[in-house]
Amino acid sequence: MSVSKNRATSLSRAERKTLFSFLALYSFFAIVLLIISGYLYYSLQKDLMLEGRMNKLQEDSYKLISRLRYLHEHFDEDQTYPRFHEFRSAIYDSSKKLIFSTLEEDRVNLDKTLYTINNHIHYVRLLESYYLGAMYVVIEVRDDGKWFNYLKKEVVIYGIVLFLLLLLVGYYLFRIMLRPMRNSIALLDRFIKDTTHELNTPVSAILTNIEMIDTDKLDPITRKKIRRIDIASRTISNLYKDLTYAALGNKMESKDEKINMYYLLKERIEYFKVISSAKSINCITDLRQDVYLTIDRTKITRVVDNLLSNAIKYNKRFGTIRVVLREHYFEIIDTGIGMDEEALRGIFERYSRFNKSEGGFGLGLNIVKAIANEYDLKIVFKSKPKEGTKVRISWD
Repeated sequence: MSVSKNRATSLSRAERKTLFSFLALYSFFAIVLLIISGYLYYSLQKDLMLEGRMNKLQEDSYKLISRLRYLHEHFDEDQTYPRFHEFRSAIYDSSKKLIFSTLEEDRVNLDKTLYTINNHIHYVRLLESYYLGAMYVVIEVRDDGKWFNYLKKEVVIYGIVLFLLLLLVGYYLFRIMLRPMRNSIALLDRFIKDTTHELNTPVSAILTNIEMIDTDKLDPITRKKIRRIDIASRTISNLYKDLTYAALGNKMESKDEKINMYYLLKERIEYFKVISSAKSINCITDLRQDVYLTIDRTKITRVVDNLLSNAIKYNKRFGTIRVVLREHYFEIIDTGIGMDEEALRGIFERYSRFNKSEGGFGLGLNIVKAIANEYDLKIVFKSKPKEGTKVRISWD
């Protein structure tokens, strides 16, 4: 089977996810701020426009009042209400009841002096002398909307520029806030690198010497002690391999080969037999022979080892582990403590452990996920608290 590669790291994906979440929230507040600023700017420009029209409206009101005074002083049946080409008008009595109107817009607010309504501008003036019983004079002119069209262009252009500028500022703020976390991760990775270097020689020496001991010639107490040392050494060896991959995984050259998964699973189950027997865990196998996968042997070994290690670590005493191999997948099923939905969502995060009482750095499943992404392997976790966990690794 040929497999495509994907070199994206979990750290960069986590950064991108955090960046998108931060920018989404930041953009929301930026848009709200821009909308408020745009409305305030619109109100200011509208007030400036009305103020610019005030002098002309006052002059128009003088014309109307002058004609009303003349009608009041020379009233007869032949006189009509004055009309002007440049504006329309209306008069209201002291109870705000309409006396006469030539307005196009019937809705009038006599409590305001100057306002806009439906493409019209109304100017309201209170008369000092009641001509023809009128107390209020309303002058109406059309609003051509040129100022508003120009304002819309300004708001859109400046709004887009300001929004992009705020996004740029937000991105740099995110980078500044991310720097301490990156430094902490870099420090942790350096620590892991140094630790793996120091662990290699003593762990290899311990395992080699244990394999050379003929335990059949030892007394039961000594044999039990050697067995405990063997378990501890294998646990440290597995942790060492995880730390090595975590520190050097992206720099390790892949040497893909056709792996017989039947023999690989048998070998790794046998390797963990000492550890599983310490908890009296029974391992049941249902393995189909001659199932091949083209992959780097070291990397698929890390996948199998981490899944088996977790199945043992989080299993209960006298529990069971079932390993199944079929043509396009293998499964590891345990009868352990299981996980809830919240724990399942975060199982692949680096340095995350869903059971704090157990040891480890929380690297195992993060490594499994990274290798699966690299070789397009599909991982499916199914788990229920107190019932156990089933993990399936599948390929095409």
